[in-house]
Amino acid sequence: MTASLETLTQALLDAARAAGAEAADSIAVSGDSQSIEVLNGALEHAERSEGVDLGLRVLIGRRQASVSSSDLRPETIQAMAERAVAMAKEAPEDPHCGLADQSQLAKSWDVDSLELADPSTAPTPAELQADALEAEAAAYAVKGINQVQGAGAGYSRSAIHLAASNGFTGGYERTSRSTSCVAITGEGLSMERDYNGEGRIFGADLPSATEIGRIAGERAIERANPKKPPTGAFPVLFDERISSGLIGHLVAAINGGSIARGSSWLKDAMGELVLPEGLSLVEDPHRARVSGSKPFDAEGLPTSRRAVIKDGILQSWTLDLATARKLGLESTGNAARGTSAPPSPAAGNLSLTQGTNTRDELIAMMGTGMIVTSMIGSSINANTGDYSRGASGFWVENGVITGPVNECTIAGNLREMLGSIRPANDGRAHLSRIVPSLLVEGLTIAGE
Repeated sequence: MTASLETLTQALLDAARAAGAEAADSIAVSGDSQSIEVLNGALEHAERSEGVDLGLRVLIGRRQASVSSSDLRPETIQAMAERAVAMAKEAPEDPHCGLADQSQLAKSWDVDSLELADPSTAPTPAELQADALEAEAAAYAVKGINQVQGAGAGYSRSAIHLAASNGFTGGYERTSRSTSCVAITGEGLSMERDYNGEGRIFGADLPSATEIGRIAGERAIERANPKKPPTGAFPVLFDERISSGLIGHLVAAINGGSIARGSSWLKDAMGELVLPEGLSLVEDPHRARVSGSKPFDAEGLPTSRRAVIKDGILQSWTLDLATARKLGLESTGNAARGTSAPPSPAAGNLSLTQGTNTRDELIAMMGTGMIVTSMIGSSINANTGDYSRGASGFWVENGVITGPVNECTIAGNLREMLGSIRPANDGRAHLSRIVPSLLVEGLTIAGE
């Protein structure tokens, strides 16, 4: 790269002004990643990519347009600006678009305290391959595993810089290192598989490849010889592996975009009880060594800790500037964007209140029901919250796991489901979304 990301974003702004833009913001993202996959003790696939992508948004009055490119030449930057201005002149008016006022901008931040980038030397392809081979071998070492569908390891380093004609300029870097494994037990139509994968910002925090592969193998063995569960209304425990998806439906329902469009089953729920009393959902964008942390949002506004839900009561939508203006509110500093589109609201790090019981204690309490560890497909009505998904996991009788189950559907209504959740205490602190296992009463299971 012959120019810094900061220099590139400034060049985009200069070109936009020269082309006739009244206001503009620009983004430059660089990325360098490598991944290794192994199969049967040998290298199966190796990939490396690197590059820089540019994005430019221009505004003329209340009209806007966005363009992007991976070509860094000055003549391309000039052409991008000219094309964006021409597009903006033809775009429909949007009374809510526009940059932040200078008084709203983040003035200072401490990127180092967030520890978003591992200063250690990047792993070599040989080191990543060794991790993948170690995970594969550990899975094979589990009795009953006769095939490993794949094991892999990867590393990436990226950087982002944002600049705008309102005077904002800022950037930061991120790193990620990961290892994963997919193990299979059984043969033919009786094959069952499961996986394990871990990722961390700092390589030193990553669990050993042996542990990752072993857990993948053990999970696959636990799924051997599944049956269909009975049909009826039963309690369901959403395992910690997938419980964040349930909370994710709530997060989507309070997104400013959905609220502004009126297409959310929680559109009229502000100030109402949406979780059981005593449970809170908190966003904290400043947690160290966590993938969703950031010092400022995609519009240059400061990020801060906020209670999305407090003691069960909905406190706040997730807003960027445009959705906040449309709703007559203030941005919550949740703008996110890529290089090819304007900002839109998105939630980052979230933590749900942990319960006082362990996962095993909740299983003992649930009597007869299902533990869901994997889900497929999705039928969610955004307006009503009606919920239906394919699921597999384990059946519980009298508080004891009796065996694996699959080929079933669980259904309910999200407002009712979330209003009855009972959390365990097993949320993992390193994740961007810390959500423990969740026990939900009275779901409909369609099995045999």
